[in-house]
Amino acid sequence: MNALLGFGGFDSPIHWILLIGIGILLFGKRLPEVGRSLGKGIVEFKKGLKGLEDEVEGTASVRQEPAAIEPPRPPQRVTATAPKFEDNASNLPTPPQG
Repeated sequence: MNALLGFGGFDSPIHWILLIGIGILLFGKRLPEVGRSLGKGIVEFKKGLKGLEDEVEGTASVRQEPAAIEPPRPPQRVTATAPKFEDNASNLPTPPQG
């Protein structure tokens, strides 16, 4: 099964020209957008491969002890800058009667 769509494969320039023409007809004005998203996808794929390579190299090399973890500090007191509103019965005004 050497033939692709009856053309015999993509080994000649005319096949590539036909493929590009079909792509332009299908995507038209959205072609730059499709190109951008394809480029972003390739970049993300390469980043993922790089991350996997780093993981494999990290597990293959000699493991270093993790840095000493700093003990947690006690909570800090913060002075309030906003006024406090308290509901005291003596501070409430009496409603007008009428």
